[in-house]
Amino acid sequence: MYNTEYEFIVCRFGELSTKGKNRRNFTAQLLKNTKMQLKAFPELTYKNTYDRLYITLNGEDGVAVSEQLRMVFGFSSFSLALKVERDIDVMAEVALERIKLEEGKTFKVIAKRHDKTYEHISDTINRHVATKILQETELKVDVRKPDIGIIIEVRSDAAYIMMGRVKGAGGYPVGIQGKVMMMLSGGIDSPVAAYLMMKRGVRIEAVHFASPPYTSDEALKKVLDLAQTLTNYQSVINVHVVPFTDIQLAINKKVPESYAITLMRRFMLRIGDQIAEQRNCLAIANGESLGQVASQTLESMKEITSIGTLPILRPVLTYDKIEIIDLAREIDTYETSILPFEDCCTIFTPQKPTTKPSGKKILKFEENLEIDDLVQEAIAQAELIIVKRNTEETESFL
Repeated sequence: MYNTEYEFIVCRFGELSTKGKNRRNFTAQLLKNTKMQLKAFPELTYKNTYDRLYITLNGEDGVAVSEQLRMVFGFSSFSLALKVERDIDVMAEVALERIKLEEGKTFKVIAKRHDKTYEHISDTINRHVATKILQETELKVDVRKPDIGIIIEVRSDAAYIMMGRVKGAGGYPVGIQGKVMMMLSGGIDSPVAAYLMMKRGVRIEAVHFASPPYTSDEALKKVLDLAQTLTNYQSVINVHVVPFTDIQLAINKKVPESYAITLMRRFMLRIGDQIAEQRNCLAIANGESLGQVASQTLESMKEITSIGTLPILRPVLTYDKIEIIDLAREIDTYETSILPFEDCCTIFTPQKPTTKPSGKKILKFEENLEIDDLVQEAIAQAELIIVKRNTEETESFL
């Protein structure tokens, strides 16, 4: 009788396999992020190899560790594993003992001989292990859609036996691509966009525009709750809360209603640009989806972004609303996003906003606004809220 308790988690790299000379930096960042994600499991130990990360459980709960590991960007998949000697009969015995603990009626053996000096080829391992299971159980082989997939990897040091794969988060390790300033509202789109930015290896900070007393404390809490959910993927998120009331009142007083949203967005971009520069961000990101609202037509985007200095990244640009909602549900931000607390974008929404704003008219309207003073005053009064995984801390803006 062999031990059938899982001892390891074998983590497979995703797109890192294409990174060439940068691979070492990517895998180092991935290991750092993994350790941060799994810091609640102090007994874990780690071994980084060319194409795998091996996590030794040392008595920790493998299922609980797996739940956290699913939120680490950079892994294509991972498996709970047993480590055995490279004896084909031992592999068959351990696979047999382990599969008896699984639920299902069909199985498939997938062996891979990573060490090409090993005496048995992959097909021989497959047949030997499958024959043992067929002789000792009532399970049947199904090579297309098996209930249980037995994965055997033969490496230079040992053989690893796994029952199936858990799909990883994919993408690149957060932080490897630099940092961007995310324009985070309380809506559905921007948290999804933030998630997608992190999936591409970007570390985010966030800027949120609040208009008290027109927007409530509950509206701000909603945004911080969304940031809290996003810390599942990045352990700390800085949220810069910018007071926007004076700017919106000035726009409403001196600008035709149809152009209010356009000018409001231009102010947001000016402020976001400056805060991003102060925080060493390389770009601005937002949740704009092409054609979804008046300010997200190509004509509006052109005029709004013409005053920006940093690149604008729009990860959900081509998504339709259903696709965005589906992803919001998947990452657990949807229910928070639909709470009925209005943000500054919805409080002052005009009845008929222009979808094709004129650049000449915009410049004419902006002549009536003290742009620099309004921008600098808003930045000076901004508050930095540091949202950590399970904790929140408030500091003054630096």
